[in-house]
This record gives sequence, C-alpha cells and structure tokens, in this order.
Amino acid sequence: MNTNTRSKLAIPDDLTKRREMLKDRLDPKKQRIVVCGDTGCTVCGSRELVPVIEKVLQERGLAKKVELKIAGCLGFCENGPLVLVFPGAVFYQQVQAEDAEEIVEKTVLQGEIIERLLYTDSADGRKITCAYDIPFYKLQKRVLLETGWYIDPLDIDDYIAHGGYAALAKVLGEMTPEGVIAEMKKAGLRGRGGAGFPTGLKWEFCRASAGDEKYILCNADEGDPGAFMDRSLLEGNPHAVLEGIIISAYAVGAKEGIIYIRIEYPTAVLKIEQAVRQARELGLLGRDILGSGFDFEVAISKGAGAFVCGEETALIRAAEGKVGEPRQKPPYPADVGFGGKPTVINNVETFVNVPLIINRGAAAYHEIGTESSGGTKIFCLVGKVKNSGLVEVPFGTTLRQIIFGIGGGIKNGKRFKAVQTGGPSGGCLPEEMLDLKVDFKDLAQAGSIMGSGGMIVMDEDTCVVDVARYFLQFLKSESCGKCFSCRVGIQRMLEIYERITTGAGSIEDLDLLEELAVTVKDASMCGLGQTSANPVLSTLRYFREEYLAHVRDKRCPAGVCRPLFRYSIDKELCIGCGSCAEQCQAEAIVETEEGSYSINPELCTRCGVCMEICVADAIIKG
Repeated sequence: MNTNTRSKLAIPDDLTKRREMLKDRLDPKKQRIVVCGDTGCTVCGSRELVPVIEKVLQERGLAKKVELKIAGCLGFCENGPLVLVFPGAVFYQQVQAEDAEEIVEKTVLQGEIIERLLYTDSADGRKITCAYDIPFYKLQKRVLLETGWYIDPLDIDDYIAHGGYAALAKVLGEMTPEGVIAEMKKAGLRGRGGAGFPTGLKWEFCRASAGDEKYILCNADEGDPGAFMDRSLLEGNPHAVLEGIIISAYAVGAKEGIIYIRIEYPTAVLKIEQAVRQARELGLLGRDILGSGFDFEVAISKGAGAFVCGEETALIRAAEGKVGEPRQKPPYPADVGFGGKPTVINNVETFVNVPLIINRGAAAYHEIGTESSGGTKIFCLVGKVKNSGLVEVPFGTTLRQIIFGIGGGIKNGKRFKAVQTGGPSGGCLPEEMLDLKVDFKDLAQAGSIMGSGGMIVMDEDTCVVDVARYFLQFLKSESCGKCFSCRVGIQRMLEIYERITTGAGSIEDLDLLEELAVTVKDASMCGLGQTSANPVLSTLRYFREEYLAHVRDKRCPAGVCRPLFRYSIDKELCIGCGSCAEQCQAEAIVETEEGSYSINPELCTRCGVCMEICVADAIIKG
C-alpha cells in the first residue's frame, strides 16, 4: 500500500464534503423540467424539444430558477418524447417542440395541467397527472432505475449528490476484498447477462487464481434484437456502471478493466467515455484512488457488435482484437481470460447492482426477489403490448403481472398468444404459463431462459411457426460456424421450416425437426448453439396444433405464411366501390356480373392492400 495514504476516515470524508456542497440539487421543492434524452425519445423528437425549452426559459428569465435536465431513459418508451415537471412529477407524453412554451407558461409558472399531454389509463379512461400514479410505473419496483429521473448522465456531480461513489468509498475505507465478495454472495446476486452464474462465486474464483495481473471485462455488447437494457443503463447512469466495475476490481485484485461496447451505441459510448474522464479527474480512477493505495484504470473497447460475443470466451477474443468466437472450457476466464490472465466478466446490469448492495446491505437487498435470485431484473417489454418500454420488477413477479399489469394488456383488443423471454435463444410461452414466476429456474423448466432481459409479447395474429423460423435465421447469421452441429444443424432446421411454411412440410418433418433441435442443443460447444433450439422446442411443445395445421391442413391459422392463406371477398358485404381493384397492383381483383368484386387466387400476391383499404370490411383472410 502507498506510504502516503491518507487515513481511512478521510476516504469517505472527501466525497461527503462534496455531496454536502451539492445538496441543493436534492431540494424537492426546486422547479425542474426533465426531458428524456435516451435514444428512443431522441428519435421521436426530444433533441428538437430541448433547445426550444432552453430558449423559452431564457426569454422568461427563468434559466437560473428552473433547472432543465436531460436525463437517460424514463422507461415508458411507447409514449415518448417524455417530459417530467417537478415538483409534483407531472408526466407529459408525446411532447413536441411546439409544446415547450405552453409547458413553461402554464405548468411551470402557473401550476396548470395541460390535459392533452397527460397519460390516459387504458383501463378506465382517466387522465393521470403524476408519474408515480401511472400503473406502468406504480406496479414496478424501480431500484436500479430509481435515480434515472433525477440524474444528468453527463454530470458526475449529479451522481455524487444522489449518493454516487459512496459505496466505493465504503469499500475502500472499511471493507476487505474478501468482505466485498462475501457481501455479493450473501446478497444472492446472479449475473444478469443471461447465464445467471452467482457473481460472488465468480469473483471468488478469480481472486483465488494465481498471478498479480487480473482484469475486469464489462460486457456492454448487448446483441439481442429488441433488447436495450444495458444501453439504457449506460445512457442514463454511466457512473453507476463504472462504480460497480471499480468495486469488483478491488474485490478480485485487478488493476485494469475493459468496457467492451458495440459501436452501434454512439450515445452510450459518448456517456461512458465522459464518465471515465470525470471519474479520473476526481481521483476515482487511476493511481491511489481516494487515497486508499488502490490503483485501477479502465479502457473502452469498441466492437462491431456480434450476438456470439455474449459468450464470455468469444467476448474475450473480441476485446483482444481477434475474431469473436468461443473456445472450449475449461479453462474458465477466472483462470485464463483476457491476455491469458484471470478475468471477471459481468454485464452492465450486474455491475449496476454492486453499489446498491454495498449501500443497502446484502440482507436488505436479498429481501427483494426470491431465495435463489436476489434483487430485481430489468426487462425490455416490447411487441403487441399496450405499454412497451423498460420495466424493472423483483424476481418472482409473474408474467401476467408484467404483461397485463405493467404492460396494460394486448393492443387493439386482440387475444394474447405467447411471450418470448430471453431473446432469440429464448422460448415462447403460452397463455397457460402466464402465472409462471420470472426466475432463472422456473423459466428454464418451462423451456425458456431469462437471457439478458428481452420480453416479446405476441397476439393472436402471430404465427409461432414463423417466429421460430425468424429467430433461427437470426441465430444462423450470428453463429461463428465453429461447431458442425450449430453451423449445419441450424441450417437443416431452417430448411425444414421453409418446407413447413410453404405448404411442402409433412408430419415426419416435425419429428425430424425435434430430433435435430435436441442434437444441436446437446452437441454445440457454446451457449448460442446450446440455446438455439429453445424457439423450436418450446413452440413444438406448446403450439403443436399450429404446426399440424401447417403440415396436415396446409393452413396458417394466423394468416402469416403467405403460401398457406388466401384473400377472398364476401359478396354480401361488398358494396361494389371498386377501391380494392384500383389499388391491386397484380390486377387480381375483377368485377363480377352482380356488381361485386372477387379475387383471382392465381394472380393474388397476398400483399394485403385490399384488406387495408376496404371500408366495408368485406375482405376475408384465411
């Protein structure tokens, strides 16, 4: 340890003094306008909204009195751009630049509510003013996302004011590395990247490995389509990620860390780079951190993005500048990792949990969740659900509570059909599984996985056969091709799906498909191949009748697989307006002698335009 180290008591004192200087930032009575600056709201117009609000505040002489904050993801992505007005947490949705002046004039200056910008509860039609009263937020347990509404991710002082780096100060000033590891084990923290391996155990293995040179590798690649949990955490609270990384380094004895992030996340890259610079300037990174004698540095590695890099050995190779493909284990990364040295690999969400556990204590943390899985899990709730977005719930919450409580149920009055958890490698679970508790063990037993946190909701218009085919296509393109079973097996399964979805499939194909899926699952080396069978096996297990309709009846019940459905016109409903015939590019719709219209199935391309424009609802799909 450095001989010039200050006393242990001085370590938290420095941050405590700084936090005291920033306490006005926590004033609940202070007027604030918080705009969601996450990628989702940005593409919907929040980038254009911000300068207009700034201009209006300047013109009204309110620039110093009213704080304008650009936060990270506010969660309710379905209704962006989102704006919160404090005090009162007034929640405005779908806000555009032309609304800025009215928000300042009426809500900020006069305390009036703008009715048209409020959220309308789909259950009872009432307008809700306060964000905390909206079911989407009220039914969550926002622990990791709790401070996201109040922190400017580009301002380290905002993070410090809200308790940031207090956990690091406590660890360096009061705890031994072994004590930190014991706290993680007691908390029951499991990796949030998909595998769910106990975090404390992983750290313990790495600390016990021989050698003084060790590494921390943060997986911020996030390759699941439709998943944006890690991106949102990096964009909304990058210092929480960084603090967790530094604590883990202290625990295992690492001096260097790498954040491997996909280059397709430019905003997240910008914010984590800024966080690293700011932390270094305040002595939270580098040599002799907070005068403790502990040295640690972080580098940022930008990758091209690859689903297979979710596998830890493939991630290591990619971070080393090599082709991202997995290798056989053992040896495990805790013994032989980055540069051949012992390495801890955790994903973004796992690291964000670490400061929380230190600050609240393992016992309090483990009160949330289940006995086998402590804490909460962040999900991307997307698909045919009314309220899509970023949601955080305790482990043990049921699928029904998430989809029909937080999510508000299925859009457009449609019937629920299935939910896929765990991304492309997850399984599709039917309606009878809605009361299943979200937990690593329960999901696995049901034929799905937790994954990193994707949750795709499907309605009655979804063909699960086509869904399984789609995800297999994705997994085929993302496979590194190293394993014969994965490389060839997925291709053969896709060929079977091609037959099934075009009307050339047979009953024997279903048996062959299942046999192939089990073989790929058992014979592949890494997690991508081993879990690639989940979409196949789960849909065969729960939706076999739909497969039988495709191969036996040559019919797609959902009307998705084009060769297996036809459009026709109900003569009784047809009003003879001719709009469908005018819009049919294939000239497949002709007028009959009775003055109605009919569709020639030989010419019809099944584009669906006729159904979209028919005002009489006379077009039948089946």
